[in-house]
Amino acid sequence: MNAAPADQIRLLDVQALDVRLQQLAHKRRSLPEHAEIESLNKDLTQLRDLLVAAQTEESDCAREQTKAEQDVDQVRQRAARDQKRLDSGAVSSPKDLENLQHEITSLAKRQGDLEDVVLEVMERRESAQERVAELTERVSSVQSKIDDATARRDAAFESLDGEAATVTKEREVISGTIPADLLKLYDKLREQQGGIGAARLYQRRCEGCRLELNITEVNEVKAASPDTVLRCENCRRILVRTSESGL
Repeated sequence: MNAAPADQIRLLDVQALDVRLQQLAHKRRSLPEHAEIESLNKDLTQLRDLLVAAQTEESDCAREQTKAEQDVDQVRQRAARDQKRLDSGAVSSPKDLENLQHEITSLAKRQGDLEDVVLEVMERRESAQERVAELTERVSSVQSKIDDATARRDAAFESLDGEAATVTKEREVISGTIPADLLKLYDKLREQQGGIGAARLYQRRCEGCRLELNITEVNEVKAASPDTVLRCENCRRILVRTSESGL
């Protein structure tokens, strides 16, 4: 393949722009905010699970407290009715009076036991409420950190994508001046060779594979026409001659 030396030199400009695009893409994928957001999201998931558990416990305690308070109220009402009967004098039989007084005493004990249950449940509920408040605050704090990291990531995206768009436009302009067959070969090699399709020959060394040409290869390069598109014998990339090739 033949191409004007100037076109081959411009191929190096395209290669430099492609390398920059690779660097920008790598930087975009490797932003520290990615790992930060991932770690924070894991923390947030765990905290939300704990929060749901604490809220469930608080809700269970609330129902348990309501039930215990209802039990206390029922016992209290029954004791009040018995006391009213006792005070009214409607019960005259000594046995009935004894039974009624015994029931009032039993109800008082039952009420005390139930009130102790209410207090115990209230303490557990208060503890659960404190846990809910603590976890709610922690969830909010982690979410704020995620929002901050996301904003920083998006700002970095905007900057990197803006530069990538500028570089891509510049590449389009320069590549449009290069013969189609040369550019096609370059793109094919770039895909095969890890993003580097053309390399400068600098001081008899291929900058693609970093290997120095032997004397036979140097003589072949010297003998080649300036329009000849050379390939490195080692890495097979397009080898571009410049005034610094050392020939």
